[in-house]
Amino acid sequence: MFWDQVASLYDFFEDFYNGKVYQRTGEIVAQEVDSGDEVLECACGTGAISVFLAKKCKKLIATDFSVKMLRQAAKKCQYYDNVTVRRADLMHVKCRDERFDVVVAGNVIHLLDDPEAAMAELYRVCKKGGKVILPTYVNMEHHGKVRLLVKIMHKAGANFKRQFTLDSYQEFLRDAGYEVEKCTVAEGRIPCAIAVIRKPE
Repeated sequence: MFWDQVASLYDFFEDFYNGKVYQRTGEIVAQEVDSGDEVLECACGTGAISVFLAKKCKKLIATDFSVKMLRQAAKKCQYYDNVTVRRADLMHVKCRDERFDVVVAGNVIHLLDDPEAAMAELYRVCKKGGKVILPTYVNMEHHGKVRLLVKIMHKAGANFKRQFTLDSYQEFLRDAGYEVEKCTVAEGRIPCAIAVIRKPE
Protein backbone atom coordinates (compact mmCIF):
# COMPACT_ATOMS: atom_id res chain seq x y z
CA MET A 1 0.00 0.00 0.00
CA PHE A 2 1.32 3.45 -0.98
CA TRP A 3 0.47 5.05 2.38
CA ASP A 4 2.30 2.34 4.32
CA GLN A 5 5.35 2.92 2.14
CA VAL A 6 5.48 6.68 2.74
CA ALA A 7 4.37 6.76 6.39
CA SER A 8 7.83 7.18 7.91
CA LEU A 9 8.70 10.14 5.64
CA TYR A 10 5.30 11.77 5.25
CA ASP A 11 5.61 14.33 8.05
CA PHE A 12 9.12 15.32 6.98
CA PHE A 13 7.94 15.90 3.42
CA GLU A 14 4.85 17.87 4.48
CA ASP A 15 6.82 20.01 6.94
CA PHE A 16 9.47 20.75 4.35
CA TYR A 17 7.18 21.45 1.41
CA ASN A 18 3.98 22.77 3.01
CA GLY A 19 4.67 23.15 6.73
CA LYS A 20 2.72 26.36 7.28
CA VAL A 21 -0.47 24.82 5.88
CA TYR A 22 0.14 21.52 7.69
CA GLN A 23 0.24 23.35 11.04
CA ARG A 24 -2.52 25.85 10.34
CA THR A 25 -4.99 23.17 9.18
CA GLY A 26 -4.79 21.44 12.56
CA GLU A 27 -5.30 24.73 14.37
CA ILE A 28 -8.37 25.67 12.31
CA VAL A 29 -9.99 22.25 12.73
CA ALA A 30 -9.39 22.28 16.50
CA GLN A 31 -11.13 25.65 16.77
CA GLU A 32 -14.35 23.88 15.76
CA VAL A 33 -14.16 21.46 18.71
CA ASP A 34 -15.39 21.96 22.29
CA SER A 35 -14.02 20.41 25.47
CA GLY A 36 -17.02 18.10 25.90
CA ASP A 37 -16.98 16.75 22.34
CA GLU A 38 -16.42 13.13 21.37
CA VAL A 39 -14.64 13.15 18.02
CA LEU A 40 -14.13 10.58 15.28
CA GLU A 41 -11.26 11.26 12.90
CA CYS A 42 -11.16 9.17 9.73
CA ALA A 43 -8.07 8.98 7.51
CA CYS A 44 -6.01 10.45 10.35
CA GLY A 45 -2.73 9.58 8.62
CA THR A 46 0.25 10.34 10.82
CA GLY A 47 -1.88 12.27 13.32
CA ALA A 48 -1.11 15.77 12.08
CA ILE A 49 -4.64 16.95 12.92
CA SER A 50 -5.13 14.42 15.73
CA VAL A 51 -2.66 16.13 18.07
CA PHE A 52 -4.60 19.39 17.79
CA LEU A 53 -7.93 17.64 18.37
CA ALA A 54 -6.56 15.75 21.39
CA LYS A 55 -5.79 19.03 23.16
CA LYS A 56 -9.36 20.24 22.80
CA CYS A 57 -11.84 17.35 22.94
CA LYS A 58 -13.15 14.98 25.60
CA LYS A 59 -12.43 11.87 23.54
CA LEU A 60 -10.84 11.20 20.14
CA ILE A 61 -10.97 8.01 18.11
CA ALA A 62 -8.36 8.44 15.37
CA THR A 63 -8.66 5.93 12.52
CA ASP A 64 -6.92 5.10 9.28
CA PHE A 65 -6.69 2.14 6.91
CA SER A 66 -2.87 2.24 6.82
CA VAL A 67 -1.25 0.38 9.72
CA LYS A 68 2.05 2.24 9.37
CA MET A 69 0.33 5.64 9.29
CA LEU A 70 -1.46 4.65 12.49
CA ARG A 71 1.87 3.81 14.14
CA GLN A 72 3.03 7.36 13.46
CA ALA A 73 -0.26 8.78 14.79
CA ALA A 74 0.02 6.66 17.94
CA LYS A 75 3.51 8.03 18.60
CA LYS A 76 2.28 11.59 18.20
CA CYS A 77 -0.68 11.06 20.52
CA GLN A 78 1.01 8.85 23.11
CA TYR A 79 0.85 11.49 25.85
CA TYR A 80 -2.91 12.05 25.51
CA ASP A 81 -5.04 9.62 27.51
CA ASN A 82 -8.20 10.70 25.68
CA VAL A 83 -7.05 9.26 22.34
CA THR A 84 -7.71 5.81 20.88
CA VAL A 85 -5.95 4.90 17.64
CA ARG A 86 -7.70 2.25 15.58
CA ARG A 87 -7.58 0.74 12.09
CA ALA A 88 -10.84 1.36 10.23
CA ASP A 89 -12.31 1.91 6.79
CA LEU A 90 -14.06 5.26 6.45
CA MET A 91 -16.37 3.75 3.84
CA HIS A 92 -17.78 1.42 6.51
CA VAL A 93 -17.60 3.01 9.96
CA LYS A 94 -18.50 0.33 12.48
CA CYS A 95 -20.56 2.30 14.98
CA ARG A 96 -24.14 3.30 15.53
CA ASP A 97 -25.86 6.27 13.90
CA GLU A 98 -25.33 9.72 15.43
CA ARG A 99 -22.52 8.57 17.73
CA PHE A 100 -20.07 11.52 17.56
CA ASP A 101 -20.30 15.27 18.19
CA VAL A 102 -17.67 15.97 15.54
CA VAL A 103 -16.47 13.86 12.60
CA VAL A 104 -13.26 14.83 10.78
CA ALA A 105 -11.81 13.44 7.54
CA GLY A 106 -8.75 15.34 6.36
CA ASN A 107 -7.32 15.37 2.85
CA VAL A 108 -8.95 12.18 1.67
CA ILE A 109 -12.03 13.19 -0.35
CA HIS A 110 -9.97 13.76 -3.51
CA LEU A 111 -8.50 10.24 -3.26
CA LEU A 112 -11.76 8.28 -3.21
CA ASP A 113 -13.58 6.47 -6.01
CA ASP A 114 -16.92 7.25 -4.33
CA PRO A 115 -16.53 10.34 -2.14
CA GLU A 116 -20.30 10.81 -1.93
CA ALA A 117 -20.68 7.42 -0.25
CA ALA A 118 -17.87 8.25 2.18
CA MET A 119 -19.49 11.56 3.09
CA ALA A 120 -22.83 9.84 3.68
CA GLU A 121 -21.10 7.49 6.11
CA LEU A 122 -19.39 10.37 7.94
CA TYR A 123 -22.70 12.21 8.11
CA ARG A 124 -24.48 9.10 9.42
CA VAL A 125 -22.27 8.78 12.51
CA CYS A 126 -22.44 12.50 13.32
CA LYS A 127 -24.97 13.60 15.95
CA LYS A 128 -27.79 15.97 15.06
CA GLY A 129 -26.46 19.46 15.67
CA GLY A 130 -22.90 18.15 15.28
CA LYS A 131 -20.26 18.94 12.69
CA VAL A 132 -18.60 17.10 9.82
CA ILE A 133 -15.26 18.78 9.07
CA LEU A 134 -13.55 18.09 5.74
CA PRO A 135 -10.13 19.68 5.17
CA THR A 136 -9.06 19.22 1.54
CA TYR A 137 -6.11 20.55 -0.44
CA VAL A 138 -7.20 22.94 -3.18
CA ASN A 139 -5.68 24.72 -6.14
CA MET A 140 -6.25 28.46 -5.73
CA GLU A 141 -5.09 29.34 -9.26
CA HIS A 142 -7.35 27.77 -11.86
CA HIS A 143 -9.28 24.57 -12.38
CA GLY A 144 -7.42 21.70 -13.94
CA LYS A 145 -3.86 22.88 -13.34
CA VAL A 146 -1.74 19.91 -12.28
CA ARG A 147 0.91 20.86 -9.74
CA LEU A 148 4.35 19.28 -9.80
CA LEU A 149 3.78 17.76 -6.34
CA VAL A 150 0.60 16.02 -7.50
CA LYS A 151 2.42 14.64 -10.54
CA ILE A 152 5.23 13.28 -8.34
CA MET A 153 2.84 11.71 -5.83
CA HIS A 154 0.75 10.18 -8.61
CA LYS A 155 3.86 8.58 -10.12
CA ALA A 156 4.81 7.29 -6.66
CA GLY A 157 1.43 5.59 -6.30
CA ALA A 158 -0.96 8.10 -4.72
CA ASN A 159 -4.10 7.91 -6.83
CA PHE A 160 -5.67 11.38 -7.00
CA LYS A 161 -9.20 11.02 -8.37
CA ARG A 162 -9.80 14.76 -8.71
CA GLN A 163 -8.38 18.18 -7.99
CA PHE A 164 -10.47 20.99 -6.55
CA THR A 165 -10.36 24.74 -6.62
CA LEU A 166 -11.94 26.48 -3.63
CA ASP A 167 -15.09 27.14 -5.66
CA SER A 168 -15.34 23.68 -7.19
CA TYR A 169 -14.85 22.05 -3.78
CA GLN A 170 -17.76 23.98 -2.25
CA GLU A 171 -19.85 23.29 -5.35
CA PHE A 172 -19.05 19.58 -5.04
CA LEU A 173 -20.27 19.53 -1.43
CA ARG A 174 -23.45 21.42 -2.31
CA ASP A 175 -24.15 19.11 -5.26
CA ALA A 176 -23.75 16.15 -2.89
CA GLY A 177 -26.57 17.62 -0.80
CA TYR A 178 -24.71 19.31 2.06
CA GLU A 179 -24.91 22.89 3.25
CA VAL A 180 -21.47 24.30 4.04
CA GLU A 181 -21.65 26.37 7.22
CA LYS A 182 -18.19 27.82 6.64
CA CYS A 183 -15.10 27.14 4.56
CA THR A 184 -11.78 28.51 5.87
CA VAL A 185 -8.57 28.39 3.85
CA ALA A 186 -5.17 27.66 5.37
CA GLU A 187 -2.98 29.62 2.96
CA GLY A 188 0.37 28.38 1.73
CA ARG A 189 2.16 26.57 -1.07
CA ILE A 190 -0.66 24.02 -1.30
CA PRO A 191 -3.68 25.66 0.41
CA CYS A 192 -6.16 23.60 2.38
CA ALA A 193 -9.88 24.41 2.46
CA ILE A 194 -11.49 23.39 5.75
CA ALA A 195 -15.20 22.89 5.08
CA VAL A 196 -17.58 22.64 8.04
CA ILE A 197 -20.98 20.99 7.54
CA ARG A 198 -23.48 21.29 10.39
CA LYS A 199 -25.96 18.43 10.73
CA PRO A 200 -29.41 19.88 11.43
CA GLU A 201 -31.05 19.27 14.82
